[in-house]
Amino acid sequence: MNFHKEPHTFVGEMSLIVQDLKRSLSFYKDVIGFKVLEESDKRASLTVDGTHSLLSIEELEETFPKEPRTTGLYHFALLLPSREDLGKVLAHLIKLNIQLGSSDHLVSEALYLSDPDGNGIELYRDRPSSEWTWHDDQVEMTVDPIDARGILAEAEGEAWNGLPAGTVMGHIHLHVSDLKSAEEFYGKGLGFNVVSRFGNQALFISTGGYHHHIGLNTWNGVGAPAPSENSVGLNWFTLHFPNEDKRKSIIHSLEAMGATIKEHDGKILTVDPSGNRIYLSL
Repeated sequence: MNFHKEPHTFVGEMSLIVQDLKRSLSFYKDVIGFKVLEESDKRASLTVDGTHSLLSIEELEETFPKEPRTTGLYHFALLLPSREDLGKVLAHLIKLNIQLGSSDHLVSEALYLSDPDGNGIELYRDRPSSEWTWHDDQVEMTVDPIDARGILAEAEGEAWNGLPAGTVMGHIHLHVSDLKSAEEFYGKGLGFNVVSRFGNQALFISTGGYHHHIGLNTWNGVGAPAPSENSVGLNWFTLHFPNEDKRKSIIHSLEAMGATIKEHDGKILTVDPSGNRIYLSL
């Protein structure tokens, strides 16, 4: 299977609810490396290229701390253009003494950390798709230790200067209450293909032959409730479709399933069976 062989659906901007906008802004600028695109008293849009918002963070009038054992965000994942870029950010995070997790997934090399509210973040680089191993329509992924020294050596001591041009929202990983209903919604409804399964606890889905655009898991418990409306965590995320015809067919599929479809702020919004809100965009 070849990535980019066909137009595909992908994850774009996402929005987080945070407890303290100033604290989160400081983290996302100084630690992660975003630039501010727009900022108000309670909301900020963050960018890599200075033009498009990739992440928005919002402080509500009354925001509750992140609730355990609920559906919602497991992590969002920023895809860096190269291994050299991953090396620069790893050296930067080590210098700041940031607590990190890491993993070699065969298809990618990834670093994991959390923002001040406990929202999970992955920073990763993809191996060339020619190096991914497919067994029919399933891609081989694993959880191995990374070669940290090798990654750091790629950076050759070059200074970190924020998120590099070309950084995109590579994927999003969600806690859901039930895998079967999630698979039906994201598969039959939104048109994603299952490309990897982790027992009966998690599955990974994509379009266009990517290793995954969305991860879905029940690690917070089967039947986990949706978080309170004003709690820290995922507010919404955006899916971009290759053209209007594709988006219309997806909307039709979702409506046929009885899924929520409504207009909100001039945009089309749907909600998955676990309460995760998704804007359907072009």
